[in-house]
Amino acid sequence: MDEEMNKFIGKINNDDCIKFMKKLPDNCIDLTVTSPPYDNLRDYENKLVWDYNTFRKVARELYRVTKKGGIVVWVIADKTDKGNKSLTSFKHALYFQEVGFNIYDVIIYEKAGSGPPHPNRYFNSFEYMFVMSKGKPNTVNLLKDKRNSCAGMSTFGDITRREKDGSLTNKGKKVINEFGIRTNIWRYNNGKGFSSKDKIAYEHPATFPEKLVEDHIKSWSNPGDIVFDPFGGSGTTAKVSIDLDRQWLYVEKVEKYCDIAKRRIQNMGVELDV
Repeated sequence: MDEEMNKFIGKINNDDCIKFMKKLPDNCIDLTVTSPPYDNLRDYENKLVWDYNTFRKVARELYRVTKKGGIVVWVIADKTDKGNKSLTSFKHALYFQEVGFNIYDVIIYEKAGSGPPHPNRYFNSFEYMFVMSKGKPNTVNLLKDKRNSCAGMSTFGDITRREKDGSLTNKGKKVINEFGIRTNIWRYNNGKGFSSKDKIAYEHPATFPEKLVEDHIKSWSNPGDIVFDPFGGSGTTAKVSIDLDRQWLYVEKVEKYCDIAKRRIQNMGVELDV
């Protein structure tokens, strides 16, 4: 590992993520899994200044530090203000494209539990998870956990594929596997008592499900890879990375949240430097 990176890997880094990323070398991160403090929906101890200009600086630095073939997973939603959706999520995705990322996939995070809707609107029960690659992804481990009701049976007819010139290529019959690749709508139990079994996690106002992070880490990285969270919060990405034998890089500006992450990770029997 690069000596410069070794100073930060596996440690609680209490810092502004933009300033922190400037300390990192180019092309050093395999995977980022994070959720930014979008639309000022939380005050986060009044420690964060978050606007579109700040976001653009983060996006540019993320592109620089991501390895060629690396992935950034950006979990985000939109607020409704005076009857108008902000569309912050789309603005972010389009800017990530502008700086050079490919929008490799768009996955819907469906929440099993959701708060009350705004008046005269349907319940809002999802967030976007933009999966962005720096060129062709190095790692794609598609999760195959969608149970097939016709497992073990053969397809009724031959499988065909329409080619670019309009012709059909016969692929023959296929035996249906017990499990198939899941769809791009991922449903998770969320909220207190569901996102994590770790009670310390709920000292943070916005903890996302450990299973969500686990699924992305399994999908887009391999053991030993470096997994980064520039908005480390309660330390969920770091904690799951440890469980899955990945190296982890945690950064968080709010000292209180660094303490939450530290206690969660120490409870796993891991010794930490801050």
